[in-house]
Amino acid sequence: MPALYPLKFKTIYKDKIWGGQKIKTYLHKDFGSLPNCGETWEISGVKSDVSVVANGELQGRSLAELLETYQDQLVGKKVYDHFGNIFPLLVKFIDANEDLSIQVHPNDELAKKRHNSFGKTEMWYVIEADPGSTLIAGFNRELNEQIYLEKFNSGHLTDILNKEDIKAGDVFFLPAGRVHTIGKGLLIAEIQQTSDITYRIYDFDRLDDKGHKRELHTEEALAAIDYKHYPEYKTKYQPEKDKTVKLVSCPYFTTNLLDFTHSTSKDYSNLDSFVIHVCVEGEYVVKHNNQAYPVKMGECILLPKTIDKVELETNTGFKILESFIE
Repeated sequence: MPALYPLKFKTIYKDKIWGGQKIKTYLHKDFGSLPNCGETWEISGVKSDVSVVANGELQGRSLAELLETYQDQLVGKKVYDHFGNIFPLLVKFIDANEDLSIQVHPNDELAKKRHNSFGKTEMWYVIEADPGSTLIAGFNRELNEQIYLEKFNSGHLTDILNKEDIKAGDVFFLPAGRVHTIGKGLLIAEIQQTSDITYRIYDFDRLDDKGHKRELHTEEALAAIDYKHYPEYKTKYQPEKDKTVKLVSCPYFTTNLLDFTHSTSKDYSNLDSFVIHVCVEGEYVVKHNNQAYPVKMGECILLPKTIDKVELETNTGFKILESFIE
């Protein structure tokens, strides 16, 4: 059984009705013959799309196989005890050439009951934003199901949604139950629970390539929606160069931003978890056991629990989203 090392995975490309070209033009990832690409799944344990190792001795092995073989050596004892052979996080890049549908995701309890699945709490980091880009997160007033349905049925749903102006570097934490959509012109890195359950509420009456409207999940969404109004939906953080800055901390994941102009080292020995790096700017090399693992913008790397210390060497500087489970 080979010793674990920093793992890179083959990208899974997803054609979407609202997708564009930024995966190729901005992140320099080749999605081949697809007409456009709305999402890439970079690290996935979702059963229909399990990631496959792209580097080293374990190349060609699936993430599911690695979990069965290495168990807590890969993900940490607490994580393995809780999730078993399901990898708990899904990492994506999303290119919205058009607005995504207005949607909501169920929480763990509802997802378990309806789909025997985890719920979907997620976070977004905006990598790039066209001028004038917006997104929707939550409601702009206090609601209940009755008021929501009145607005929905009268065709005025968008009147009650909270719209935000967006720029690169913005962060949104979206607990399960929060109505949301990614707006046209946004390129986003997404960290989320391992779940592919989406209740589509409204799709702007658009047609797919066969001339059909996409399915809506109006009834299913009602029990999933959090109708509460919150004073802030955008995550506030203070950017700092050459420091680890916490963005999000929740039971499902913790994500930090590392915006470094120079090389640095990381010590993860106090963590009982794997660590994922998502590179959103620049490039660097992970050094471990006298081996070098290059990572550039648009790439991810998984550091198994057995790896406590790494060097991050860079000439250009880098921005990394660093995620783990506490």
